[in-house]
Amino acid sequence: MSDSTLLQNDIDITDEAVVQLKKLMQESDLDSSYAVRVGVQGGGCSGMTYKLGFDSELKEGDTQIEINGIKLLVDGKSLFYLSGTVLDFSGGLNGKGFVFNNPNAARTCGCGESFGV
Repeated sequence: MSDSTLLQNDIDITDEAVVQLKKLMQESDLDSSYAVRVGVQGGGCSGMTYKLGFDSELKEGDTQIEINGIKLLVDGKSLFYLSGTVLDFSGGLNGKGFVFNNPNAARTCGCGESFGV
C-alpha cells in the first residue's frame, strides 16, 4: 500500500498498481499532464462497472488525488461509490490485471469487473 494518509473519500493504489500504471504511461508516451481517470458506470451483471483510463483534462466536479506520483481523476458520482477503494494489480498466471477492492460493493460478479451496492 502507498504511504499516503487516506481521507474518508480517498482511493488508494497499491505499490504494484503504481508500477504497472507508470509502465503503461511510459509505453503509451504519456507525459506528466496525464492522469488516471477512475470511475463507475451503469452496466455489467451486477449493476455497475469500473472504468479506468488516461485523461489529461480536469473536468468540473472532478477530485484529483495524487499517490506515489500517480494522479487520479474521479468524478463526484464515482467518488461516492469508490470511497475507500484500493486499486491493485494482480499479475502472474492467474492474474486479472487491475483489481478494484471496493468496501462499498455489496455484491460482485464472478469476473470482478462489476458490482452492486
